[in-house]
Amino acid sequence: MKVLIIGLPGSGKTTLAEKLTKLLNANWINADKIREKYNDWDFSEEGVLRQAKRMGDLADKLKGKFVVADFICPYKLGRNLFSPDYLIWMDTISKGRLPTFDKSFEKPEKYNLRITKKKYNINSIILDIKNKYKLLCE
Repeated sequence: MKVLIIGLPGSGKTTLAEKLTKLLNANWINADKIREKYNDWDFSEEGVLRQAKRMGDLADKLKGKFVVADFICPYKLGRNLFSPDYLIWMDTISKGRLPTFDKSFEKPEKYNLRITKKKYNINSIILDIKNKYKLLCE
């Protein structure tokens, strides 16, 4: 099951991903680490979409029940390329710490969970993800 956490820079994506990864015993794909590995720091629309596809392909190759990926993923097309089973939108800030994506970020129309405050109940998130996983397996 691919869990994708999206949001503006500084919204808390990586912090949540780290917690979920530990509690779900999941594989973790972090956008900055992947960009570093591929030495691909192109933040144009084309570069961002390439990153979304790359991260989706990497997630598809990983073994295990859960894969957690965190990255800005500002475009609807990028989210479609990644193809998450569960989408978390970190809508905790109105402007990112890096303004590059403030205007281009397309708010998702469909998501499983929208977090609007930096404080959240991690246990209810885990339960919701596991319930969605059970439904996918039926």
